[in-house]
Amino acid sequence: MAIKIFADGANLEEMLKIYESGLVDGFTTNPSLMKKGGVKSYREFSKKVLENIKNVPVSFEVFTNSFETMYKEAKEIASWADNVYVKIPIMTTDRKSTKELIKKLSDEGVKVNVTAVFTLEQVREAVDAINEKSKGYVSVFAGRISDAGHDHMPIVEKARRICDEKKGSVELLWASTREVYNIFQAESLKVDIITCPNEIIYKYGKRGESLLDLSYDTVKTFAKDISNLGFSVFE
Repeated sequence: MAIKIFADGANLEEMLKIYESGLVDGFTTNPSLMKKGGVKSYREFSKKVLENIKNVPVSFEVFTNSFETMYKEAKEIASWADNVYVKIPIMTTDRKSTKELIKKLSDEGVKVNVTAVFTLEQVREAVDAINEKSKGYVSVFAGRISDAGHDHMPIVEKARRICDEKKGSVELLWASTREVYNIFQAESLKVDIITCPNEIIYKYGKRGESLLDLSYDTVKTFAKDISNLGFSVFE
């Protein structure tokens, strides 16, 4: 498949394990994942990641809601390694667009990953802000879009066409993956990158089992659980 698969997580041991497996083409992290992974020092964690992962892209996110501090954080994060992309949310917590900040950073050569993108208007803002001579990702949260009851497929399809206006500098990233089938959906729409939790990537690595065999495996699992429970309909 043409699509690149990135692992989404913030546990160093798990990141290195899946990196060494050869199943992934890059990594993304975010503050929520760092909290879940028990990260105590953002800088120390990031430095350890970059000491071990040098030849594929790794995205680290800014932590502030102030444009001035966000800029300083982004410049600092970008200085850590050449394979770093800086994640900038498309808006602040008070709903202010970050497009001017994204443009400034991109004009200065910072590789950006514009995150938390849900609408086509936001895709347009991000693409317009990324400098054609730089590199950037536009991360559309397809999984969360569908979680809210919206059809993510036409949104991603149209986002693909907008990103193509700066082909070579802007890559479309499918974020918040929910199942292995999302990888095939993203591939069908010619998405450049999909970022997935490790468990989805490992499942994808075992793809191809027949539906009949899956049925048999499911029956065996039920039978094993029944045996362990010791239940009887008659008792």
